[in-house]
Amino acid sequence: MAESTYDLVVIGGGPGGYVAAIRAAQLGMKVACAEKRGSLGGTCLNVGCIPSKALLQSSHHYATARHELAAHGVKAQVELDLAAMMARKNKVVADLTKGVEFLFKKNKVDYLVGAATILAPGRVQVTGNDGKAREHACTNILIATGSDVAGLPGIAIDEEAIVSSTGALALKAVPQTMAVIGGGVIGLELGSVWSRLGAKVTVIEYMDAILPGMDSEVSKTMQRILKKQGIDFHLSSKVTAAEKTGSGVRLSFEPVKGGEAKALEAEIVLLAVGRRPYTDGLGLENVGVAMTDRGFVKVDEHYRTSVDGIYAIGDVIGGLMLAHKAEEEGIAAVERIAGQAGHVNYEAIPGVVYTWPEVAAAGRTEEQLKKDGIAYKAGKFPFTANSRARCNADTDGFVKILADAASDRILGVHIVGPEAGDLIQELVVAMEFGASAEDVARSSHGHPGLAEAIKEAALGVAGRAIHI
Repeated sequence: MAESTYDLVVIGGGPGGYVAAIRAAQLGMKVACAEKRGSLGGTCLNVGCIPSKALLQSSHHYATARHELAAHGVKAQVELDLAAMMARKNKVVADLTKGVEFLFKKNKVDYLVGAATILAPGRVQVTGNDGKAREHACTNILIATGSDVAGLPGIAIDEEAIVSSTGALALKAVPQTMAVIGGGVIGLELGSVWSRLGAKVTVIEYMDAILPGMDSEVSKTMQRILKKQGIDFHLSSKVTAAEKTGSGVRLSFEPVKGGEAKALEAEIVLLAVGRRPYTDGLGLENVGVAMTDRGFVKVDEHYRTSVDGIYAIGDVIGGLMLAHKAEEEGIAAVERIAGQAGHVNYEAIPGVVYTWPEVAAAGRTEEQLKKDGIAYKAGKFPFTANSRARCNADTDGFVKILADAASDRILGVHIVGPEAGDLIQELVVAMEFGASAEDVARSSHGHPGLAEAIKEAALGVAGRAIHI
């Protein structure tokens, strides 16, 4: 017999799940959210986006103090207190998880602590930390269980010598050397943290460029910048073995297309080759929820699975594995459940890499436009010609805007530079409203400001940038 009855049970308390639960409650539903971790916020808040950004900010301050303040006339003796840095990171995480719990109470969302299993459509069992299983009846179920670390055959993560992103966020000492397997967002961000703190970092990437899937000019520029910061790269390379030694790990790798094998020894190895959908223990096979051949939950444009009354959003359905993408899907899904017209514009979802300089992108790359045969115009402006970037001594990078050759509608935006993750939001809003490059070019931007680089890039689409 069910202990309680809900309009909606959300399985997973990450960004997609908890936001969906709150929005459903705002729409008048009786809602529960089941989360087995014991703290809300999912991977992002607990062992992902938030702790990594806290460490990126702290390590950036440390590197700035060591290498850049003297040029500003500020002389200081700098000492690293890693324990204090980690304590600050942990406090940021703790404060935010408590904040989500507060939001649940404020919106009258029931927080069910435990692992959830779907017994049947409309029936969810939650097994708590006390081992007791409690059954809940509901009209709708929303799967928002996110993703987990993807592995490589023959490379066992022990979170000591061979670590996942979770282990890399909690090292007790700065390693002398670190090898990062994977040159994507996670690998570059965490590699940057430990490089700034003193580790010699080497990245091994299977593809022929870092940040696979991003605009090729962005990838090439970031590799050059990170190389200048002290990070080494082996591209088009696959790791074939990892052997623990007395001082760390010995990696064997070779060219993807064949060739001479190489070896690299590192005190710590970070495995960052992506993430896989997390569906363990959900019982999806028992209720007939259809899956893709890669293990993602299949959904239609309204986030409905193959079983009536069961929906899914976020990493578990594939696409961009981004917290804010999951949030938008969660809101759209519950609005659809409520009979409203929820919608997500996937062409206007920004992706951000929080290295320094930052990287931000939305929409199409030049490679994608060429492949699809879409005629476009490009406007590009370097931060070396931006007054504020000069004042700040942050001149690496550029803004690039891609617009339809006929209509001038913005199709893609790509930024490498200071505060790129914030700067791109202007262009995301522009894309959401179908703006043209001319619309942005005709908008006044405060001087001196980093955002003037956006205006100049928009002017550049029409070949009339002023300051270059």
